[in-house]
Amino acid sequence: MRRAVLLAGAVLAATAILVARSTTFVREPTAAPTMAATTPAPRRQATTPTFTRSQREELTRALHRYLDGRPGDLSISVREVSTGLSYSYGGSLRTATASIVKVDIVMAVLLRAQDERRALTSTEKALAERAIKVSDNDAAGALWRSIGGGDGLASANERLGLRDTKPGPGGSWGSTTTSAADQIRLLAALTSADGPLGFSGRRYVRHLMGEVVPEQAWGVGAAGTGAEVKNGWLPRERHGHAWTVNSIGIVRAAGRTFLLAALSERGATLRDGIEAVEHACKTVAAAFTRGSIET
Repeated sequence: MRRAVLLAGAVLAATAILVARSTTFVREPTAAPTMAATTPAPRRQATTPTFTRSQREELTRALHRYLDGRPGDLSISVREVSTGLSYSYGGSLRTATASIVKVDIVMAVLLRAQDERRALTSTEKALAERAIKVSDNDAAGALWRSIGGGDGLASANERLGLRDTKPGPGGSWGSTTTSAADQIRLLAALTSADGPLGFSGRRYVRHLMGEVVPEQAWGVGAAGTGAEVKNGWLPRERHGHAWTVNSIGIVRAAGRTFLLAALSERGATLRDGIEAVEHACKTVAAAFTRGSIET
């Protein structure tokens, strides 16, 4: 009997030790760790550029003031690439493209080559370079015919998302009509991977636009640096030989990249048209980068 009592006592002692150990293991700490009690500093959020309603109204007034009393009509559209912020002035204007359509034609040639899974031929490359870099009309005409004229351009433009561009009749590629907003859509197809034209084609067209001869590098290039540009100019008989002057391109200003399209018609002289286009481009870029607005 004594042996049984001793055995029972040993069991009770072992149980007590186990309970004590278990209790020690699960006991809550008397104080929270210092690291857990420290609240991490909030991260500084990057600010996104904005373009408010009041800024838009101020920009519109500035353009009105400048253009009031000047001959002709002007339309301008801009889009900031990284944010998608945009602005348009005189959006109802539809005017002849003159030579800015050469960018559109070259893109149509590239789309056709892409569909055929081939690179441009040496002849196509030579014509494209002459059409963009020095605005050679014969080169543009040859490319226009190679894509099937107006029908070929219309087909390409449907893929590129253009809405307001109507190809010129017959061989009159320069009589193609367009809007500033449509030219922004065309430029967007050169800067976005979501468009139908592949990376190599987009890079090629932008390279050509970046190497336009200096005497033809006016226009949107006045708004910033590193411009990739194509201009068009034409005295139109239907307007009494008044000037159509257009400029489209990609520029950088204040560390941001902008798509710009400025179209004008019925200008008194080529020089007047260039001055109006450049002033409008500089005014718009200044407003978007929150600089001073020229009046």
